[in-house]
Amino acid sequence: MRFVIKFFPYKYRHFSFIAAEAALAAWRQGKFWQMHWKLLEEPRLDRDSLIRYAGELGLDVKKFTSDLDSMADKDIIERDLALARKLDLYNTPAFFFNGRKVLGDRPYDNLEKIFLEELHAAENKDR
Repeated sequence: MRFVIKFFPYKYRHFSFIAAEAALAAWRQGKFWQMHWKLLEEPRLDRDSLIRYAGELGLDVKKFTSDLDSMADKDIIERDLALARKLDLYNTPAFFFNGRKVLGDRPYDNLEKIFLEELHAAENKDR
């Protein structure tokens, strides 16, 4: 099992690109998951709020702000956007289980069911 996160800043959502940059700036300091959860919890994703969150998470705010303002990870985000277009993604979140595309926010039970179906299919294929 492999869990991979790709960035797909939705073009009709304000601040989605800078929020992706903030997550990656936090990743550079070893706090991707803390920032990820913070961004999901907080309604404000403007620059000043992102910098405030960085401070709350104990990040080096000067480095975080520099990475954010220079768009240090723009290439990563643009690469992920190109992949999303290639995969015909139009919604977040998107999950792939052995190539099976599942779009949109789903209850845990639904995702678990799909995961187990694909796990069993893979086990049977290997036999």
